[in-house]
Amino acid sequence: MDDVDETGWGAPDHLWVMRHIRIEVVSPPVDDDRVELSTWCSGTASVAAGRRMSLVGDRGGRIELDSVWVHLGPDARPARLVGFDAYAEAADRRVVSTKLELQEPSEGVRRVRWALRLTDVDLLGHVNNAAYWHAVEELLSLQGPDPRQPLRARLEHRHAIDFGDEVDLVSDLRENGLAVAFTVGDVARAIASVEQI
Repeated sequence: MDDVDETGWGAPDHLWVMRHIRIEVVSPPVDDDRVELSTWCSGTASVAAGRRMSLVGDRGGRIELDSVWVHLGPDARPARLVGFDAYAEAADRRVVSTKLELQEPSEGVRRVRWALRLTDVDLLGHVNNAAYWHAVEELLSLQGPDPRQPLRARLEHRHAIDFGDEVDLVSDLRENGLAVAFTVGDVARAIASVEQI
């Protein structure tokens, strides 16, 4: 996120953690040689901001992403957005929500241990956002929608997962998709869903 560094909203004074993301693969870019990525602030809340991304391929591929990030101060605690004017025009007074909506999969449908690697950890000592998708993709290779087809994916972070946590993936194959809970003990730390559209 080079733009937050350029505008003075980057580390170490400002930290950002993802609350949730929605990804729509409208047309998978499997035949594209080049893609163009556009990003902008999609809205704000008192301690959060939205980031929208649009990826368009040269042969018809298209992916739309919308995410909400919680703003933390240098003490790693939620901090109000004050003076966020650099993003005001793009946000256009739209409001984002940090509300979580995904339901946990049915307990015991399928449970496997998720072995964390040191490379899965970010600067805050938590599992990096991209590592969650690696686990989801592994499950999709065994069951669930074909990732080469149009799909909608969502990931919600409830609590951080730290290196050393013993994490189980509890997954549920549904009629048109897959739901996955990243659990530590009996607590779902994150939930993901993928469905065909």
